[in-house]
Amino acid sequence: MSEHTLPTLPYAYNALEPVIAARIMELHHSKHHATYVTNLNTALKEYPDLQSKSAEQLVKDLDAVPDTIKAAVRNNGGGHVNHTMFWEIMTPDGAKEPTGDLLMAIQTGFGSLDDLKAKVNDAGAKRFGSGWTWLVTDAAGTLEVISTPNQDSPLTEGKTPILGNDVWEHAYYLQYENRRPDYLKAWWEVVNWDVVAEKYSAAKVS
Repeated sequence: MSEHTLPTLPYAYNALEPVIAARIMELHHSKHHATYVTNLNTALKEYPDLQSKSAEQLVKDLDAVPDTIKAAVRNNGGGHVNHTMFWEIMTPDGAKEPTGDLLMAIQTGFGSLDDLKAKVNDAGAKRFGSGWTWLVTDAAGTLEVISTPNQDSPLTEGKTPILGNDVWEHAYYLQYENRRPDYLKAWWEVVNWDVVAEKYSAAKVS
């Protein structure tokens, strides 16, 4: 059996302060994300044929998952995939804006980086309850902003996420309380545009 594991953060829990408080990062990673990993492994225990699949493969093809565990895989597999990317696309000292092909695609699709940010923030602010706001791409490199509920992954819809912000209350409430738009606006300060660009390039050729 190949168990799914909690990824190690590439920075300290306090590295993203003051945008995201250390206590939020610690709880978010070591408790919330860890629980998704534990629950996913538990759901797969009786299905050895699924244990060799990556979490991405599982959420990409939920139709191949038995009905008895489909909800558990959707929620916890999605939570694992979403959060793994979330940690990767943040950094304490990265480039403040994209360059190259990604910047060109953003300008073509949205007009400007500020217009993209406004659209992502709006989708996140309007997401009722818990969920995510995403920048996704297709194989041709065409960008789109979408929002998903709960821990649903864009992969399930056949879309490749290259940037996503978590708007579950556990991601921001201890610091921003009910001011989700303030969190969404501040979050851009810690986006790792180099990694987002890598994901964009990989999605175009996959």
